[in-house]
Amino acid sequence: MTTDTDGAAAAIALAHALFDAARQGDTATLTRYLDAGVPFTLTNTAGDSLLMLAAYSGHPAIVRDLLARGADADQANDRGQTPLAGAVFKGHTEVARLLVDAGADPDAGAPSARAAAEMFGRTELTELFAR
Repeated sequence: MTTDTDGAAAAIALAHALFDAARQGDTATLTRYLDAGVPFTLTNTAGDSLLMLAAYSGHPAIVRDLLARGADADQANDRGQTPLAGAVFKGHTEVARLLVDAGADPDAGAPSARAAAEMFGRTELTELFAR
């Protein structure tokens, strides 16, 4: 017999596995669970969405899929950081382009993606934000 505690533990373990899949670029695992009904809006205890984790970790295929499912390109985590700022911080230009094309605001969050691009001298990204 499964108890409520067992079910809660299994749900938490699954959520951690999905956050890891977003970080590691495991598109197949993440897609399988999202297609089965796991919400693309899932966030961890720090407010990081699946989109934030995939963007920060530089996985364009996952970012593209989450955006196509309706993920909010500007959804900030609990520290006010956006997926775009995370991608800029890590230098993931392709991911930043996907987010901008989806309407991400380079001035949202703290620090903003624009401020991060300027701070790290990422001219290709400051030019992207100027268009």
